[in-house]
Amino acid sequence: MSSNTDTHINENRRSEMLSVLRRRGIASEAVLDAMSEVPRELFVPAHLSELAYEDGALPIGDGQTISQPYIVALMTEAADLGPQSRVLEVGTGSGYSTAILSRLAGHVFSVERHDSLAIAARRRLADAGYLDNVSIVVGDGTLGLPEEAPFDAIVVAAAGPRVPEALRVQLAPGGRLVMPVGSASGPQQLNCIVREGENSFRTETLAPVSFVPLIGAQGWQR
Repeated sequence: MSSNTDTHINENRRSEMLSVLRRRGIASEAVLDAMSEVPRELFVPAHLSELAYEDGALPIGDGQTISQPYIVALMTEAADLGPQSRVLEVGTGSGYSTAILSRLAGHVFSVERHDSLAIAARRRLADAGYLDNVSIVVGDGTLGLPEEAPFDAIVVAAAGPRVPEALRVQLAPGGRLVMPVGSASGPQQLNCIVREGENSFRTETLAPVSFVPLIGAQGWQR
């Protein structure tokens, strides 16, 4: 199959994905534009590229997954980003969500605990032209990046037993923290936590979800 044909097929699949996102309630045109721009097929394993635009999670190695498009869109919309936003992403994974965030924010700091995933994500983001306003760090994402705080938004792509205190502290006033919370292998809820004051946080439940466990000092232990 020619590259031109592949491109056309992926454009059609991307358009179908956007229709699904709209039907499922994603209303932010900025988020939809970002989802339309970023070629998801570049961020999944080559043998799964035909499934890149299906609304489901896909394995990416090291026991991790790339979240389904709807969840990526829902989390990004809840983060409520602007062109000056400084964002902390916990769990770089394949780099797809990082790329989406980079289209909407001023700078994205993404922490990944797996060296191999961080290296591969950095390469994909560079090849796709999305690394200019992205910094990828290998480390324990449950501890955040205190040297770069505060953050206007924090997006966590793994489920913890609770929101890590380190992340609460690093959230700017008025900032939004989007994270799944629940058991490591059972029911989880995607929450959006808004910092309303120094010690005041408001929590909104967005949707039931299923994420890999958040491993780290303030998450689940290995």
